Amino acid sequence: MNPIDLKPTNTTPAITFNKDKLTITGRSIPLSEAKFYDPFIAWAETLEVDTLTIEIKLEYVNSSSTKKLLHLFKMLDVNHKIRQLFVNWFYEEGDEESKDHGKVFENLMKRAKFRFIRYKDNN
Repeated sequence: MNPIDLKPTNTTPAITFNKDKLTITGRSIPLSEAKFYDPFIAWAETLEVDTLTIEIKLEYVNSSSTKKLLHLFKMLDVNHKIRQLFVNWFYEEGDEESKDHGKVFENLMKRAKFRFIRYKDNN
């Protein structure tokens, strides 16, 4: 699969994919969640890799984006051309709401193995 290197904006996250790692970082409050996320959801249905690691480090996600991200994750979870699926869910120290969002995703996915990683913001 071709690499993805989408730069972040004030309203959309950075999304990168290279070989076996998908990274989503930043803020997700796009004007049109469908326009932004639907191409990635279609991509997820066709992805072929032995192992995929997803790294999520989102500082803010609106509810519409959460639904689209969940759809993206579910597409990856049911894609049997991906033999193993791992999710590293990063959440800032003291931001239990972000961790709870990750737990919801974990409970709704069948195959993905989640790891929750707390980090300290140095700003």
